Amino acid sequence: MTERQLDLFADVDLQTEAHPSQGKGPTIVAADLDDAELIAAIPGASLADSAALAAEAARRRLRAAVPALAALCRRLTGFGADRPVPEQEAALRALAAIGGPDAAQAVSAMIGRAVVQGPTLVVAAAAAAQLNAMLPAATLGSLLQHPDPAVRLAGCRCARPIAEVMTLLVGLLGDHDWTVASAAACSLGRLGRSEARPALEKLLREQPSREIVDAVVPIADEDCMVLLRQLARNRPAFAVAVIEALESIDHPRANVIAASVRREAGLAAGTG
Repeated sequence: MTERQLDLFADVDLQTEAHPSQGKGPTIVAADLDDAELIAAIPGASLADSAALAAEAARRRLRAAVPALAALCRRLTGFGADRPVPEQEAALRALAAIGGPDAAQAVSAMIGRAVVQGPTLVVAAAAAAQLNAMLPAATLGSLLQHPDPAVRLAGCRCARPIAEVMTLLVGLLGDHDWTVASAAACSLGRLGRSEARPALEKLLREQPSREIVDAVVPIADEDCMVLLRQLARNRPAFAVAVIEALESIDHPRANVIAASVRREAGLAAGTG
């Protein structure tokens, strides 16, 4: 435990401070609990039980467990600056699996209030992206400017069309970490920003993925459509994704090129 964390919890017993959920009671069998019992057990769960309880709530898609999972995370506020907090990670993954607006709001609040930090912030930001959480502009800005590239990458996937966020994303096109730069390009493309087009074209040529193909759709010009056709020709595994992308592009030549790709790939009309 770092000295800074000792200062935060100076009046707390050292063993509790080192890990407040190191209980010594019997291990709970999560599958044996009914919904109410499961929810009641989550907020105070020990390290040994928290992962199983959270996973069971996720398996049941138990939306009523969202407040309890958030409470488990809040109980560990102030921990994890330099190491993951397993209880928080388990709760965040469960929230992402359960889904819904309440889970999205809970994750957004935890990020905004610094309930999670350090390595666990990466899990929280990824959960926010999966949940399409509406993070405030200031929170998004802090993620996009975070020193950890994994947090910046997750922040890109949470981006919304806010002027200051768009400015930060454009700056991240030149990020020294290529995964962050790629994520920024994809986010800008999805949000219809043409600044991403050169980066996405380069990625289509050199490091194509389904995410890249989908991201280019809102900003595709004829050059992009030619690159998509070449991708399908050179990498047949992408043919269906390319056809779907081309058929989504609002351009007079897009459907013509899509039909050509379909013929070359030997796919029947309506495939994809």
